[in-house]
Amino acid sequence: MTSDVIPAAETPRIPVVGGGTFPVRRIYCVGRNFADHAREMGAQAPASKAERGQPVFFMKPADAIVVGHGDEIPYPSATHDLHHEVELVVALGQDAPAGVLPVEQAEALVYGYGVGLDLTRRDLQANAKAKGLPWDIAKGFDHSAPVSELVHAGEVGALEALNLSLEVNGEVRQQSLLDQMIWNVPEILHELSKLYALKAGDLVFMGTPAGVAALQPGDRFSARLENVAERHGVISR
Repeated sequence: MTSDVIPAAETPRIPVVGGGTFPVRRIYCVGRNFADHAREMGAQAPASKAERGQPVFFMKPADAIVVGHGDEIPYPSATHDLHHEVELVVALGQDAPAGVLPVEQAEALVYGYGVGLDLTRRDLQANAKAKGLPWDIAKGFDHSAPVSELVHAGEVGALEALNLSLEVNGEVRQQSLLDQMIWNVPEILHELSKLYALKAGDLVFMGTPAGVAALQPGDRFSARLENVAERHGVISR
C-alpha cells in the first residue's frame, strides 16, 4: 500500500445549477474558432468549411478555474497587457470510446454548458509568437479561467441560436451568436479525440469572437451565455 509523501491537491470543482459539483480533469481550449477574431489577430479566416484545415488547440491547468460570482480575479504577474476572451464552456460527463470519436456520437458525451473567460497575457503571447516559441505562459497561468456554474445540456437547447457576450464596466466588448463558430462542439470533440483520450471531467473552452481587449485593475466584467449562464467578477491588483 502506497502512502503520499505530500498532501494531495484538491480537485478543482465547478458548481452545477440544481445542485452538486463538477470535478475538473483537464481544460482544453480552441484558438481562432470565430472568423472575426482570427482576422483581428492577424490570421486568415477560412472562406468555406472545406478550407478550415485543422483547429488550433492549447491547454490550461485544471486549477486555473475560478468559480463564484462577484469575486476578485487577481491581475497576473509578468504582464502589462491582460486581455479578456469570452467563451462557451463545454463540460464532458462521459469518457469517449477508444479511438477517434465519430462526430455523430460526440454530443452524447456532453454533461453541460457554461460561460467563461480565457484570460491571456497578450504581451507574453506576442513576444513568444515573434520568436517562434510556444506561448503556454500567456494562457496557462493561475486564475486564468473564470467560469460560471454549469447547466445540464438537456436544459440548454440548440446552441447555435444563443448569444455569447461580454460587458466590461457596463460596456459591451464582445458579442456573437454561436452559429458563427468555425468548428461546432461535436466537430471539436471529434478533432480533440485524434490527439487525446477525452474523459469525464474535461472542459473545452470553445474560442472567442472579435473584440478582445485589455482589462485593468478595478474593471468589472459580466460574461453571458444567453438565457443559460452568467459569470461576473472584478479584476484586482
